[in-house]
Amino acid sequence: MPAMLAADAPGWAAPALAALSKLDPLLVSIPARAGPLPWRRREAGFPGLLRSLCGQMISNQAATAIWSRLEALPGATTPEGLLALNDKVLRQAGLSRPKCRHARALAEVFAAGQLSAEGLAALPDEAATAAISAIPGFGPWTAEVHLLFGLDRPDVFPSGDLALAASLAALRGLPGRPGPKELAALAGAWRPWRSMAARLLWHYWRHVTGRPAGEA
Repeated sequence: MPAMLAADAPGWAAPALAALSKLDPLLVSIPARAGPLPWRRREAGFPGLLRSLCGQMISNQAATAIWSRLEALPGATTPEGLLALNDKVLRQAGLSRPKCRHARALAEVFAAGQLSAEGLAALPDEAATAAISAIPGFGPWTAEVHLLFGLDRPDVFPSGDLALAASLAALRGLPGRPGPKELAALAGAWRPWRSMAARLLWHYWRHVTGRPAGEA
């Protein structure tokens, strides 16, 4: 079982795969088809959430390009540094006008101490999701993605993610993508390891679509 995982996976990953192999053998067949599951991570707190904002509603390729330009701006990955940059600079990096506003809202919350990486890490999943979702421009999808990749939570499933829906449809040969409510209901069968299920499905979708296995 450990050979199915990247070496840097957390301690809960192997037990999660073992449990899911009994709950859904088809799901756990993914590494045999697509290769060992890479363990993608993002930085916790402000930088990770800012990167998630960059990825909203655009392709992975476009999001990576925007993040590379934004990350290269002096101070942009700190709340105070981002607030010191004007919108023209942020727009040149690739942020839309709404995303400029949302990036500033995120920076203001962190600069004021209302949120912190340590504070989010101490909250249970639902409370952390609610705290992030309260920031303008940051809904449940962004919050759940952050809990998955920034905080390594084991039981989070972004049911509004189109790639997860498409991956499950392809894996099971469904006639169409399940909607968010249906996908959330289906994911209930994978508790308390829904994060592992999500990672497996994303891995499978990258395999099906020919994307690099480690692509964020």
